[in-house]
Amino acid sequence: MSVRHFLTLLDCSAGELAGLVRRAIEMKTAMKAAGAAGPSIAKNKVLAMIFEKSSTRTRVSFEAGMAQLGGQAIFLSPADTQIGRGEPVADSARVISSMVDLIMVRTYAHRDLEEFAAHSAVPVINALTDEFHPCQLLADMQTFAEERGGIAGKAVAWVGDGNNMCNSYINAACQWDFELRIACPRGFAPNAELLAANSGRVRLGHSPAEAVAGASLVVTDTWASMGKEAEKAARIEAFAGFQVDLELMARAAADAIFLHCLPACRGREVSAELLEDGRYSRVFAAAENRLHAQKALIEFLLG
Repeated sequence: MSVRHFLTLLDCSAGELAGLVRRAIEMKTAMKAAGAAGPSIAKNKVLAMIFEKSSTRTRVSFEAGMAQLGGQAIFLSPADTQIGRGEPVADSARVISSMVDLIMVRTYAHRDLEEFAAHSAVPVINALTDEFHPCQLLADMQTFAEERGGIAGKAVAWVGDGNNMCNSYINAACQWDFELRIACPRGFAPNAELLAANSGRVRLGHSPAEAVAGASLVVTDTWASMGKEAEKAARIEAFAGFQVDLELMARAAADAIFLHCLPACRGREVSAELLEDGRYSRVFAAAENRLHAQKALIEFLLG
């Protein structure tokens, strides 16, 4: 039997993704009702966590999730391993996967993640690359389901950089069957092949107001993702007019919610008022849902 990986949302069927969201909600509900972590489905299992990029929510959610499921997690950084000293990706994958049950990788180049998975004997999870961030989409879709129910057929607005999160929202539009309207400055569009492949569900434009009009979900992200820090000043200038604030949200559907994967730069891509606004913002609920969505994913991949 071939090993199942989770490198993008396309590694699961639409039905499997819907099942993951349902299971995440079940796990969260049971945990809050019982005050306990839940079944020890990962007892005696070990998750290796490879981080080439810094992290707060990803590390805490995966590490806490494995502990709550009865397993253990090992944190590996380039400073502490041979990965940071030039060991071939394939060699690292073969060795690490011979000793653990799951591996999550947070790195820069998506092709390195694909190479790692190709040589791994156990499931590999994409915990963020420069091109995709599928674990955040699981949490976002869980959050929308909890707040508003099914997202199929609704309009979702992405405002800002055509980055890894935007690419994953394009995949999500296909898998959850919603309309995605992208508003980004010229020169900052998402992956062209993804856009072409999903032209029936995804619309690219440059007007935040047009993208947000009537949308049930509005999403943004930092204008300078990890690895783009040197472009920060130029990006702040290029993204003028792309801040999501209360005035822009007023153009969305009456019951719209706002999401941001964090960390957020208040006063840049999102106003401080919107980030804390109880009518719209579900940002911190989605951050918490990383824990539950990833526990459901761990259960799925171990199963």
